[in-house]
Amino acid sequence: MINYDLSKIKLIAFDVDGVLSAATIPMDAEGQPVRSVNIKDGYAIHQALKCGMPIAIITGGRHETVRRRYESLGCSDVHLGCSMKIETYDRLLEKYGIGDENVLYMGDDIPDYEVMQRCGCPCCPKDAAPEIRAVAIYVSHCLGGQGCGRDVIEQVLKVQGKWMAGKEAFGW
Repeated sequence: MINYDLSKIKLIAFDVDGVLSAATIPMDAEGQPVRSVNIKDGYAIHQALKCGMPIAIITGGRHETVRRRYESLGCSDVHLGCSMKIETYDRLLEKYGIGDENVLYMGDDIPDYEVMQRCGCPCCPKDAAPEIRAVAIYVSHCLGGQGCGRDVIEQVLKVQGKWMAGKEAFGW
């Protein structure tokens, strides 16, 4: 259980590699990463967006398949090629007119550190780097790419009374 007042959360943001996809990613013949995705993470992201909870993707990766995946779920805040994630994070706070205390961010490695130090509810998958586990207030029971996104989204939406809260929850 996340030890934070989840009723304050107005934005959920995720890293991709090691969080919404596994930390080990095969490469295709051209040297491009071939990411796997967790269907339960996808359902939870889609449901959160349908309930009015913004979801942001902040990744250093640059492959357009990532954008297509999350935009297909309804996510309009997909930020690729973020070499300094804190800059994108600050723009999101401004866009939504919210403070650090209103953000749950899930990351797994050193590029996520600055954002996790700032956001109100820093979370990570079970297999995150030790430095990230040290700043997280919640470590999911799931590994990266194996449902940790669903884990945190479901907890937030349940606290806010939005999980399975209408007919739209039972369809895409």
